[in-house]
Amino acid sequence: MAEDRKAYMIKDDNLGEVRIADEVIAIIAGLAATEAEGVSSMAGNITNELVSKLGMKNLSKGIKIEIKENVVRVDVALNIRFGYAIPEVSTKVQERVKSAIENMTGLEVSSVNVRIASVEMEKQK
Repeated sequence: MAEDRKAYMIKDDNLGEVRIADEVIAIIAGLAATEAEGVSSMAGNITNELVSKLGMKNLSKGIKIEIKENVVRVDVALNIRFGYAIPEVSTKVQERVKSAIENMTGLEVSSVNVRIASVEMEKQK
């Protein structure tokens, strides 16, 4: 594994060790956040459709993670669709991101801070 990227140990036993790159944790958070109803995209206009074309690395835009002693703090910047209640969407995002990271990595999530970067109007057809 390249040493220029941060990676966090989640398992070390007689079979070997498992490390997760910080970028992977950010991608997990980004995927979980964009699946919440009312979320238009991550800040920077990255959507699931674009991710399939541009690659997974772009899904981490709008996500900042900080890990200390296997405890994760996540900051999420996203764009919300007009007409959705910001507190409700934010709560859904927090729950989804926390659950996804904890279930997929085994790391504990201490907080998920949501910042609404913009409100997007429906496009006229």
